[in-house]
Amino acid sequence: MAVLRWEGGRISPLLPGRTLGFRAEGIRLCVGARGNACPLRAPVSGRSGRARCPECARLDRAHSVAADTIADDSRTYRVYLAWFGPGMVKVGITGEERGAARLLEQGAVVFSWLGRGPLMAARRTEEVLRSALGIPDRIPYADKRAVRAALPGPDERALEMAELHRSALAVGSWAETLQPLEYEPVDHSDRFGLAGLAEVTAAAGGTAVVRELVTGGAVGGTLVAVAGPDLHLLTPRDGLVVLDTRLITGWSLIGADPAAGVSVPLAEAGVGAGGAGGAGAGVQDGLF
Repeated sequence: MAVLRWEGGRISPLLPGRTLGFRAEGIRLCVGARGNACPLRAPVSGRSGRARCPECARLDRAHSVAADTIADDSRTYRVYLAWFGPGMVKVGITGEERGAARLLEQGAVVFSWLGRGPLMAARRTEEVLRSALGIPDRIPYADKRAVRAALPGPDERALEMAELHRSALAVGSWAETLQPLEYEPVDHSDRFGLAGLAEVTAAAGGTAVVRELVTGGAVGGTLVAVAGPDLHLLTPRDGLVVLDTRLITGWSLIGADPAAGVSVPLAEAGVGAGGAGGAGAGVQDGLF
């Protein structure tokens, strides 16, 4: 189940049908890095998905597996293949102890494990498959949300994933350093609440996306779906609105009437759209 975790440990379950409303106050401040508060309490842009000042961002990335700076990591890693929409697939790695958490954080509609082993072998496999199959290691969130309301059925999704898994196994050379894993697709559509998203989107006349929070600006509505960092909210005046929850970190938030709707800047959803869902948004912390 997806939840919002608040400072102090309180959590708010995010279930379809639940109403949600809050208002931003003050200014948005850097959230720090590696569990440490920002010593400067530096202001950060409202449109940033990271909510970190340059110095804290540098410190956070210096200890990131994604930055290839931890070559002596002794943990076991898994290589996965993830599907977000027709022709929209990626390869990635995650720590085995995390299970499928990374896939939920990314909003992967379907995924399958491909192999398991040491970090550097998993990283090399990721690079080999990117080159051999022409698939990326990351996909912008804007692109993911643009196709989320028009996905093919589960059989078609599983078939595309099965073909990708077979192609990855056929590359072959990576299996010398990793243990290959059988194709076992996991479909998150029900968990994300995507079954009725197409109908709600059509009835609402499309989808808008929150560009940023602003001081005094409110976001309120009824949850329709939750995929990765994205909350799909049906609002009283603006129809279906997607809030990338990475935009709320660093703000002081107070409760607001969900019926008040949205009073923050919005943009039309679309492939390649900017904002926190753009290609440069970086690694997100996830709701799951």
